[in-house]
Amino acid sequence: MKKILITDDEQEIIELLTLYLEKEHYEVLGACDGFSALDVLKDNIVDIAIIDIMMPNMDGYTLIKKIREKYKIPVIVMSAKSEISDKILGLELGADDYITKPCDPLEVLARVKAQLRRCLEFDNNEEKPVETIIIGELKFHTDSCVLYKGDNQIQITSTEYKLLLLLMSNPKKVFTKKQIFECIWNEPFYGDDNTIMVHISKLRDKIEEDSKNPVYLKTIRGLGYKIEYKK
Repeated sequence: MKKILITDDEQEIIELLTLYLEKEHYEVLGACDGFSALDVLKDNIVDIAIIDIMMPNMDGYTLIKKIREKYKIPVIVMSAKSEISDKILGLELGADDYITKPCDPLEVLARVKAQLRRCLEFDNNEEKPVETIIIGELKFHTDSCVLYKGDNQIQITSTEYKLLLLLMSNPKKVFTKKQIFECIWNEPFYGDDNTIMVHISKLRDKIEEDSKNPVYLKTIRGLGYKIEYKK
């Protein structure tokens, strides 16, 4: 049974989502703040986390940072903060999806299923190479989901793992934004590329010496992105 962590200071929201999620045979673990959420993660194997932003003691942004220091689980932000800057910040910190409150519990359920399905597809994909992909100083251990640059390990999120797997498995191949979005998020692409741009930018910050002048993760203007390395 998949375990879902819901962190929200409104107990009514946890209880409402629990009703819908338990009907689909998920186990729900509730936490009222960030510190409680970290305790739950420490004591349980959690498959996905749903996190509110505005909470006492430790806000959702700080919680996401701490989760990304140790865990690769999918993270869905569910927040009343609806400005595009709030969404971008959440994604930059490592969230995989962002839902604006008030939201329909059925939408939350659908997003949870989508994130878990993507994880399962990548874990069970028979074509996924069980090897180390080396491009320049980057060494990507696809079986253990570990990335190194030289001798330094780089922490990556589940979405960054999927993005790297797609691009590094096909070096020099240009992928359009539509191809990337539909492959990684498994949803139709309607032209809003903010999500892709945020994840690309965050990944560049991790693998490039100068993210404004990338030598690995290249933008092909008018087309999309590719990974290559030229000395």
